[in-house]
Amino acid sequence: MFATRFAPSPTGLLHRGHAFSALTAYAAAREAQGRFVLRIEDIDATRCRPEFEAAILQDLAWLGLSWETPVRRQSEHLDDYQAALSRLESDGLLYRCFRTRREVSEAMASAPHGAMEVFRGRPLEADEEARRLAAGEPFAWRLSLDAAARALGGFGNLSFVEDGEGTIPARPELGGDVVLARKDVGVAYHLAVVVDDALQGITCVIRGRDLFEATHVQRLLQALLGLPAPAYRHHRLLTGPDGRRYAKRDRSETLASLRQRGMSAAELREEPGFG
Repeated sequence: MFATRFAPSPTGLLHRGHAFSALTAYAAAREAQGRFVLRIEDIDATRCRPEFEAAILQDLAWLGLSWETPVRRQSEHLDDYQAALSRLESDGLLYRCFRTRREVSEAMASAPHGAMEVFRGRPLEADEEARRLAAGEPFAWRLSLDAAARALGGFGNLSFVEDGEGTIPARPELGGDVVLARKDVGVAYHLAVVVDDALQGITCVIRGRDLFEATHVQRLLQALLGLPAPAYRHHRLLTGPDGRRYAKRDRSETLASLRQRGMSAAELREEPGFG
């Protein structure tokens, strides 16, 4: 059965862009007589707040959407992500990276032009890694593209289906050795979403074009974990009068503020750009 989802993070209030994405996914589910799933991506405990989650539910109800219950909250399923992370580690596909975000940025900036557009690292020698671990130094688990390529015999047969564009070769090397977990956040976005999509039976991921590049590494993770590959539909991004896409920083354009000004959900859907 066709199944899609809307998966916001409760780090702020929803805006017109979120409304467009949620309505696009909801309309696709209804047209296919399929499932519409709401997922709350709240793994970042430092930024996610319960009041924002409550506001999300209120906004979506105001838009006239309904969804399956119970709603999956990522913070309640950390064991699922840890199991996937442990599998990748046992398969030799991860390494501990002790560099800080600043050090990674500096390494990329100091590389010869074009030589390191994305971060690529390698495991430390065993004794050096043991020393750093004993000293309690924080680290991130990174996916090794080199190890992943060896495991799959290269990326030549890796692809995904993009609605309206057909089959697209996946190029996970464009993302480099991505972080899959940190000390402060037990799992990172890429790993959590592929696990969730598989467990929730999502057959078509509908989201904004700004996440198109993320699909390449997520397709790789699906292959490495033996998870089903959904189809994808990356819709256009809604922009404001200034030509910039809506963002959570635009507090005057949140759905809550529109509602407070007396706008109805029907009026919002009829605005230019929503059709």
